[in-house]
Amino acid sequence: MSRPALTASTVIRTAADLADSSGLTAVTLSAVARELDVRTPSLYGHVRDLAALRDGITILALGELSDRAGEAVAGRARRDALTALCEVHRDYARRYPGRWESLQRRAGEAAVRSDEAARSSRALAAVLRGYGIAEEDRVHATRLISSFLNGFLHLEHVGAFAHSAPSADESWTPLIHRLDVLLTTWSEKAAP
Repeated sequence: MSRPALTASTVIRTAADLADSSGLTAVTLSAVARELDVRTPSLYGHVRDLAALRDGITILALGELSDRAGEAVAGRARRDALTALCEVHRDYARRYPGRWESLQRRAGEAAVRSDEAARSSRALAAVLRGYGIAEEDRVHATRLISSFLNGFLHLEHVGAFAHSAPSADESWTPLIHRLDVLLTTWSEKAAP
């Protein structure tokens, strides 16, 4: 069997697959080179260094997640859109744990300024517009939803919910409902 052509895309996808199977910390240039059956120096023509490789995984994950989220929220509003967005994130975190992990780190400038990063915020912005949240408050609402998703999904991933009842599944929907209530009443502006 011939190996695939060595391109930046091939290197990053191989690294992302390795992250999903073994965790993001297992992604090193030498580990990716072994997966591709090449010598480590061969990778430097396609990725600058380990930071660029990990940012490549982040960019890939942002693109994949934004595509899924955009499709999920299209034509939906408020709670339906919020639920769809949350479900997409949960499904992605479960299917691609290494890629998801790459989204939980401080990304480099290339990832932060990528088209994929810009696209990734559009689905959430659409959900927030559906609630009528003023533009100046959207950053706060974005941080709230992101904190919920990242916190819940991380705790679920590490098994923190496995030792007590109810199950994580039983908490998931009521928590999204509470977020919906909060977002619905957001414009009532409680005093800080």
